[in-house]
Amino acid sequence: MKVSSFDSASPFAAPAPAARQVLVVESDPDQRRRVTGQLENWGYTPLSAGSAEEALALTGRNRLVFSLIAIRLPGMSGIELLRRAPELTEEAPVIMVADAAHSGQIVEAIQAGADDFLRRPYTAEDLDHAIRSLAGRTRREGVAPAADDDGERLHRELGLLVSPQMREIQGIVEQAARADVTVLVCGETGVGKELVARSIHAHSPRRRAAFIKVNCAAMPRELLESELFGHERGAFTGAHQRKPGRFELADGGTIFLDEIGELHPALQAKLLHVLQDGEFSRVGGRNNIRVDVRTICATNRDLAREVAAGRFREDLFYRLNVINILVPPLRERRDEIPGLAGYFVQRYARVYNVPERELPPEALQAFLTYHWPGNIRELENFIKRMIVLQDWTLPRTLLAPPAVPAAPVTEPFAATRGLSLKEISRRAVFEAEREVIRRALEQCRWNRVKTAKMLRISYRALLYKIKDMGLRQDSAAS
Repeated sequence: MKVSSFDSASPFAAPAPAARQVLVVESDPDQRRRVTGQLENWGYTPLSAGSAEEALALTGRNRLVFSLIAIRLPGMSGIELLRRAPELTEEAPVIMVADAAHSGQIVEAIQAGADDFLRRPYTAEDLDHAIRSLAGRTRREGVAPAADDDGERLHRELGLLVSPQMREIQGIVEQAARADVTVLVCGETGVGKELVARSIHAHSPRRRAAFIKVNCAAMPRELLESELFGHERGAFTGAHQRKPGRFELADGGTIFLDEIGELHPALQAKLLHVLQDGEFSRVGGRNNIRVDVRTICATNRDLAREVAAGRFREDLFYRLNVINILVPPLRERRDEIPGLAGYFVQRYARVYNVPERELPPEALQAFLTYHWPGNIRELENFIKRMIVLQDWTLPRTLLAPPAVPAAPVTEPFAATRGLSLKEISRRAVFEAEREVIRRALEQCRWNRVKTAKMLRISYRALLYKIKDMGLRQDSAAS
């Protein structure tokens, strides 16, 4: 659920000096008012324009921290604005706003020099995240939040990881941070792999330099090489100027390659060369560039299996897998759920400017028994929905498994005799989840797409569970 909320000050964006000017180009007056108001709350000084022609009159006369430009404008488009005013991308980072259905706009915008993009509709939190992503790409001082602000938030979030498994991982993180070697962080989607990567950077000698994140799955394949390694002017259609890549921007610091298992085979070879020799060439370039970068990668795939299937280079896998950290799923760290839930309630109550309150005991109990296939990210999104809708009864109606008639047994607990309490709990959770999925499939007449949406899990995860649980349509009634 996207919530267009720009009326409250973000708890994440750091205060900014009044002299930090931002260019906002947006044709919708209501959206322009909301965005400029939010930026003012964060301490920026917005310069607003309703068209590219108005924006041209503002360029060259003001020192900008960054620009927020809509692609779709009356008359000249936002992309044409970048081409007509190259000083915008030369002097400060640019965030482009694209319509949700037009991914081709994003490709063209990045080729024109944009640094990041937002899809409509976007929230104050989305905007805050985009501004933070400009860290390390700034041409001028003052875009990114203060290091102390980020460090305080990181310290608080790490303090929520209280399970024995995560305490052990934090010990490995502190040791790995001292050695300047490549780290591969593995685990299911949403378990907190990025938090582990940021912790390694924060504990390392490179902590005062940039931490640059690249999502290898989110970037269009034809742009990822340019995004990682940069390009020279004229390297391809739309490359009107030289653009440094993320590896250059991370020089002296850390680059975090998320979803590394999605990396195209052609780029795997170039990445291997960078890791081995510390040098690369920009797209369209003739000279090699040397960088000093610490690389941390993350994946939710089994890379050893990907290597065996021929989808991932074996030599790159061994180069990445110097230190391997496996982050366990949330269902194996249930003692962290109360702290995480309380943190998210406090955080999103501030974001959406609603009264903060404690979770009802029955809601917390539902959280503790739910399987959480989406892990911490699913818990975060669930609480976000509760805060926005102000409906605290959702866990009982949506998460609690339906009552299952007990099978007759000749003796209480006869089926669990000889099993440990942990194994008994695991079996109970498995059977409860199996029954929930079976009933959902029947309700949707075994339409797996609709069932996945009803259960709020990915289609692929549903297919895996159907197979793992031995669910079949012809035996649904049994």
